[in-house]
Amino acid sequence: MAPLIAEGLIEALPGHGTFVRKRACAAAVSEDVAWQSVVLGAGRPTAEALDYLIALPPAGTIALSSGYLPPELQASTQLSTAMGRALRRNAVWDRGPLEGLETLRAWFAQSLHPSIATSDVLICPGSQPAIATTFRALTSPGDAVLMESPTYIGAMTAAQAAGLRIIPVPTDEHGVRPDLLRDILRISHAKVFYCQPAHCNPTGASLSDERRAAVLEAVAEAGAFLIEDDWARDLGFEGITPAPLATNDPDGHVIYIRSLTKAAAPGLRIGAVVARGPARVRLRAARSIDDFYIAGPLQEAALELLSSAAWSRHLRAMRAALLERRDALLAALTSHARALTLTPPPRGGFHLWARLPAQISDVDVARAASRAGVVVSPGRYWFPAESSSSYLRLTFAAAPPEQLRRAAKLLGAITEKRDLS
Repeated sequence: MAPLIAEGLIEALPGHGTFVRKRACAAAVSEDVAWQSVVLGAGRPTAEALDYLIALPPAGTIALSSGYLPPELQASTQLSTAMGRALRRNAVWDRGPLEGLETLRAWFAQSLHPSIATSDVLICPGSQPAIATTFRALTSPGDAVLMESPTYIGAMTAAQAAGLRIIPVPTDEHGVRPDLLRDILRISHAKVFYCQPAHCNPTGASLSDERRAAVLEAVAEAGAFLIEDDWARDLGFEGITPAPLATNDPDGHVIYIRSLTKAAAPGLRIGAVVARGPARVRLRAARSIDDFYIAGPLQEAALELLSSAAWSRHLRAMRAALLERRDALLAALTSHARALTLTPPPRGGFHLWARLPAQISDVDVARAASRAGVVVSPGRYWFPAESSSSYLRLTFAAAPPEQLRRAAKLLGAITEKRDLS
């Protein structure tokens, strides 16, 4: 009876008995809330595409859309051990410095480059908040921001939420085109360029050695900032990931962002943003408004993990598994989904980028695949503007090889069918 009383379903009146409570809440549910539309005004940019990405796939499906490691590849056991050690320290529950735990900041600084000062590092709850904070700190509503095309959905959503105008910069299998970047910087007067030089999400492309200096020169000539999203720093197969652009930036044009989430586990929401000069001051102020500080236990657990020999062992095993899955999906698509045109295979990250035949809609393919039990990401969501072709982003990280091969056969049957109704 106590639970029913607690839920407000019945009431006990001493000396009179127990009675079913009248449902006064029913009237509240039907109240007119239309006034809220007047107060809130015009709608803001939605995160529909981002919601699609982070939603858990239905049970029993093969997820070729996930942006995170599956449970069997996560550093869960290592993190549990690290958290247990961190929680033995009473001080872990006290409030910490706004910038983050100094020893953790030092790790991010040294892992980037020995010349980077610990004071230039700010700890963030993952890369997505770091991207959003950086846009707000370095721009004003209405400003233009340049982005590779295609690019990360979360960055586009964050820019739109900050009231920025996104201007796409074309890319190819070698990364962003420096000649077009220079032209667009000059014409647009944009002061921020967001890019992913290593294992770009969604295409998997990395900025070629021949283009790296030209990109930095174009940004410096324009007096602009380059936001380097190094999300896949730890995901290079056989440890192969190009050095960050930030390591060759003497004048503070590069704002560098890195996260541990992708390589460790979705629940380890720890990342860092690195900046120098007045930009760092603005970022610090913006971070203070957002979070005050990041939870001490999470920071301490991250440091324990990074300082252990188990971390390097985890990275080796994870990279080997990702490479095996990439090769399995590539081989299966080549054999069974010949209608798809694959870009050069990535040397890191989670994703393959595939062009569909003309006149086939990526959304229609995604719907048909979903009905068959395979979840894929339509390519159109990854473009800041219209695309001349139709694409799919296919993730190989979240499923074992046998499931990837089965998914490739299903995609082959769907894309060769042409009529997807």
